Order: sequence, then C-alpha cells, then structure tokens
Amino acid sequence: MSRRVLSPRLACCAALLIFAAPIWAQPPLQDTAPESALSASPALPAQLQDFTAYVDSARKQFDVPGIAVAIVKDGQVVLEQGFGTKETGKAGAVDAHTLFAIASNTKAFTAAALQMLAEQGKLKMDDHVIDHLPWFQMSDPYVTREMRIRDLLAHRSGLGLGAGDLLYWPPTKYTTKEVVQRLREVPLATSFRSAYAYDNILFAVATLVIEEASGQSYADYLRDHIFKPVGMDESLVDMTYLKPGMNVAVGHAKFDFKDLKPVPPMAWVNNPGAGGIYASVHDLAKWMNVQLAGGKLPGGDARLFKEDSQKQMWSMLTPMKIGEPSVPELAATKPNFAGYGEGWFLSDYRGQRLVWHTGGWPGMVSRLTLVPELKLGVVVLTNQESGAAFNAVTYRVLDAYLGRDKTDWAAAYAAAVKKSEAKADDSWKKHEAARDKNSKPSLPMTKYAGTYRDPWYGDVAVVQEGGKLRLRFSKTPQLVGTMTPWQHDTFVVRWDDRSLNADAFVTFSLDADGAIREVRMQPISPLTDFSFDFQDLRLAPVKNAKEG
Repeated sequence: MSRRVLSPRLACCAALLIFAAPIWAQPPLQDTAPESALSASPALPAQLQDFTAYVDSARKQFDVPGIAVAIVKDGQVVLEQGFGTKETGKAGAVDAHTLFAIASNTKAFTAAALQMLAEQGKLKMDDHVIDHLPWFQMSDPYVTREMRIRDLLAHRSGLGLGAGDLLYWPPTKYTTKEVVQRLREVPLATSFRSAYAYDNILFAVATLVIEEASGQSYADYLRDHIFKPVGMDESLVDMTYLKPGMNVAVGHAKFDFKDLKPVPPMAWVNNPGAGGIYASVHDLAKWMNVQLAGGKLPGGDARLFKEDSQKQMWSMLTPMKIGEPSVPELAATKPNFAGYGEGWFLSDYRGQRLVWHTGGWPGMVSRLTLVPELKLGVVVLTNQESGAAFNAVTYRVLDAYLGRDKTDWAAAYAAAVKKSEAKADDSWKKHEAARDKNSKPSLPMTKYAGTYRDPWYGDVAVVQEGGKLRLRFSKTPQLVGTMTPWQHDTFVVRWDDRSLNADAFVTFSLDADGAIREVRMQPISPLTDFSFDFQDLRLAPVKNAKEG
C-alpha cells in the first residue's frame, strides 16, 4: 500500500481493503491513556452507548496507540473524541484537536480546489491539461493530447497501480515539476480511460494546474480558499508547517512487520495535492458538514462551492471491479456498485450510497465516510498502519445509524487479517522452496557494482562498502540497503530503514558476453506497499543507457 494489494497506505489500499481484502493482524497494545470528553449534544444512538469501550477494544486488537473519531449528523457534531496516546510509551492523550496526516483524504480537497477555480472561470474541468501546462507529456502522444483536467482526478489514465510513486515515496529530492516532467517516461499499462488503476502522480499534475490557474502555491490556495472559509483553523498542508509543541500524533509502523515503533513524520512537498494535509477530527467534522450540505458554509447563504460542482465530484467517472470478501465475516461489506469520482470513492453499504476515501502514510492511516441521504459523516484517524482498525470503527458507526444489529467488526477484520498474514507466509515459503541454495552469482561481486539508470526514476547505484554490496537510490535518501546473494544472479536488498517493510529481489540479466544488460527489482513480500513500484523499473548500466 507486498502490501501492494493489502496496503493501508496511500488511499488505493482503502478501496482494495473494502472491495477485496483486508490487512494484517496486530498484537494487543498494553498501555492506554485518558481520552477526550464526548460531545454533549446531540445524543449518540443507543447502539453506540458502548462506543468508547468498543473503540478501545479495536485499538488494542490491532495495536494502534491512538485513534480520533468524529461523527456528524444533520449538520451537527455528534461526537469528537480521542482514544489512547499520541506516542506509545509516552504521556499525551489523543483528543479531538490532535493533528494526524490524512494522506489521500487530501485528494478531495484537491478536487474541490479545481472545481472552485472552474466556478471562478479560471479553468474548465474539461480543459486539456496542455492548455494550462503546455510542457505536460504522457508516454503516449494521444494521451498527452486528450488528457483533461477531470481525468487527473479519476484514476483512468492508463497508468498502472501506483505508477511513478517512487518519484516521491519515500520522499525524494525531485521538485513537483520534475516529478511531472518525468511522467513522460512512465509507461502505460492499459489504454486511456479503459480501466481503473489508482495513481498519485496525476495529483501532482493537478497541484501544478491549481498553482498555474490561481497564481498561488497549493498550500496558500487551500489555506485561503478552503481552510479559512470552512473554519479549519487547525489544519496544515504538510508537515513542514508543524511547529514544536503542537498537538500532533506520532506515526507508528511494524518494523520488519512485527515490532511497533515510532516513525519520523514525512513531508510530501513534491506532491502535496495527492496526500499532504495534516488535520484533526475537529476540523474534519466541519469539512464533512460542508460536504453533506452540498458545499454550503454554516451560518448563512455563503458557499464553498456550488451544488452542481459537488454533483460532479460525486459522479462516477471510473467503474471499479468488485471482489469477493476474503472471509465470510466481511460479506456485508461487499457493495453492489463501486467506482471513483473526482477525489472520492463511490459505493454502497446495506442499501445506502457511500462517498468516502481513505489515506495511508508512514505510520498513519485514516478513513472518512459520508452517507449523503442520511446527512451522516464519520472520520477515523489513526497513528498506526492498520486499515482493519479504521474499518472496524467505521462500520460500527454506520450500522448504528442504519438501525442494524451490532456486529463485532473488530473480530471480522481480525479474521481477514489472519488470512492475509498466512498468505504472506506461504509466499515466502514458496520463494524458499524454489531457491537453488547451491547456486552462485555468475560474476565476481565487483562486477555488479556500478550506476544503473531507469528512464523515469533516474540513477540507482550499487557500490562496494566494507566488503558488502550496497544499493542506493540517488534521489531517495531512505532507499539505502545491503545486498546479499539469493540465487544465481538474483540478490536480496534489505533496506537500512526497517520501517519500510519493502525488501526486494534484485535480478541482474547478462548478455551473451557475460556483461550486465539490465537490472530488475520486485518486492519480496505480498505485504509491501504498492507505492514501492520497484517492478516498474528498467535499470540499465549507465554506459549503455541513453544519457540525459
């Protein structure tokens, strides 16, 4: 999100979690902290009178240090509450004002910004992207020419799942414009507008369109035209705006898929429109109420955007395939329809239309869900990479307002998580069984050292240090690791940063004369986040690569 299908990170994971498969299990958390007070009015439904105990149970089930939840109904805030701690092992309770990275929940803000600029006559949603960014290029000239602004928001470009994510995930030294310029080298996987495949890179294009049309930075535009009117006084566009002493949650990840530890905050300064925002449930409650009011701001007739703009954002542009739930306990979550609009997932649950999104970040995942016909919204922010936790909490709230019997969604998602973990274990066993342990590399270790270049990412270096081969991605400081022989001319790279959970196979292909022709990579684990799109790299020795 390899966690490639099961990932909790970067929003796409969310759709896959809901429509197909859940994520991995977590052992119980031992320490808890006081929570914030419930909102006094209006009252919670009877089914949620034990909500505090339920959320704490889910938090412990999936080893999440802290969770924040907000529920809105009929224009009022029913609940704003924090559970647990901002950082495991330390004092400091999560409350309604604690900031979390909301990651791909940012995409709805990007879509709203574009629609607002369209209302102001500064662009049209069906403008060609090259009308605003003349230098923009996709790898196919037809797609370059026909790509519309609306297409940037709909995951139907022809790019593969997470294509190009390594240009900014983990954080790289590229600028936003450099990221978009490199898009011309990212190959397409399908024909234009023919299939759904979640991407982040086109939201970098959308970021630049917003800046070109508005004359402001993305951060300034959101602050002036969305945050301020809505009253989201606590929200920030990315972690570079955080200051010491702020009420901020610390993200946590399972290092090596097992040891829960804090991870440093990440700044996505070269693609903020895809997932940069930090927000609290207090602020997101206001955002949900504006959405449920069709763009109308509270306290008068003023609007953030027109009702027609919202209809466009909530109209399905890209249908999505619906998979079978991975375990019987999740049967009720299977939708009758599913698709993507402009920055929103669209589906149904127990006969009610849902408009929703999720977000995933190093150490934090979240879900925001709207039920328009009920004027109901629920947002769940967490400081651990457990989509199972936010889903278990969300569905408990939805059932309560739909008048359904209680379901132990925490137990249901725990069953699904257990199954996904077992599949990951089986995958590793198959790799081990297929390995020829008696094989040796074809070349001396020194011959594998060198600089290799991919057309869209750039350079990756293999160097000898202390008698070991080390792999370094030139623009990604976190992607540094040690390579060890696996079999034949395939190595395993284990990254120094063990929070990444993205170790990979590195395979060297030789030509007829025994010289290295190409290097290919692939994640080892089926639990690795899909944004580690190593499999899309086509690395060639620089001496044989096209320069420039």
